[in-house]
Amino acid sequence: MKKQLSEIPVSVLDLATIVEGDSPKDSFIKSLQVAKRAEQLGYNRYWFAEHHNMPNIASSATSVLIGYIAGNTSEIRVGSGGVMLPNHAPLIIAEQFGTLASLYPGRIDLGLGRAPGTDQITSYALRRNLSGSVDDFPRDVIELKNYLAPHTNDAKVRAIPGEGTQVPIWLLGSSTYSAQLAAALGLPFAFASHFAPSHLHDALKLYLKGFTPSDQLQQPYSLACVNVIAADTDEEADYLASSFYQLASGIVTNKRKPLQPPVKNFLNEWDEYEKAAVLQMMKYTFIGSAATVKKGLQSFLEDTQVDEIMVASYVYDNNAKIHSYELIGEFFKKRAL
Repeated sequence: MKKQLSEIPVSVLDLATIVEGDSPKDSFIKSLQVAKRAEQLGYNRYWFAEHHNMPNIASSATSVLIGYIAGNTSEIRVGSGGVMLPNHAPLIIAEQFGTLASLYPGRIDLGLGRAPGTDQITSYALRRNLSGSVDDFPRDVIELKNYLAPHTNDAKVRAIPGEGTQVPIWLLGSSTYSAQLAAALGLPFAFASHFAPSHLHDALKLYLKGFTPSDQLQQPYSLACVNVIAADTDEEADYLASSFYQLASGIVTNKRKPLQPPVKNFLNEWDEYEKAAVLQMMKYTFIGSAATVKKGLQSFLEDTQVDEIMVASYVYDNNAKIHSYELIGEFFKKRAL
């Protein structure tokens, strides 16, 4: 039986993107505008992704930004998609998210990634010690999970706040590694198909096949993130998407800059090598009118059978971005309003 979009929730991934001419503060204000509207529309979650040393992304202090959004909304879940655990001591993250969960109970998600979210030099600048490694990730996840668990008398180190909050932990991935770890630990799994499409199906299969129930989760729960830009017409969406393509081109060429205004006929003038590289990386990108995007997302859902879809949208004009979320939200199951 085919799963329908109307049967699953939809959520938002935000990087607090800095557009040309804006400051980081401007990006935070715009993120809050989007989050408030997403809450009104019945979106399920609003997540921020940790990145560093990037001129177009302001979500580096992820937990601080989560607190800002959670404190100015009332119902939508807010969280990380994700915190890059190799950059932090597990105790620090437990205390930060324990604080958030204490302030906004039942609304905080803790998504964890094992990549540094930046370049190698910045990664070393972030590390709590130079011997730290992504290979420590499984141990660090378990340590963090234990800090958030109820108090036990033999605990020598306690996260206060944090202890007993049992903030839901998600594992994020762009390969099969985190899928297998999420399955083994009985945690929900989110795949970054918005920029790393190659291993999506293999990761989902491994997660479902290897899932072991846990205190947090009895049945596997999978989420996939995709890029979406919706507008009133296909032509308008293509025009708005030129900002996104410029951003993606900067990733491929390592010439990053703030999100640029849209330009006409960008695809016709685009360097063919860059175009091919971007389109391969951004395979799961859906651009067009509401009808066009709905058709694409429904096909994606039938192909993956995920339990939730998360949407990332890179649009220069914030009103157009909000309108895109308004169009998309109509397809999905709404959070209880």
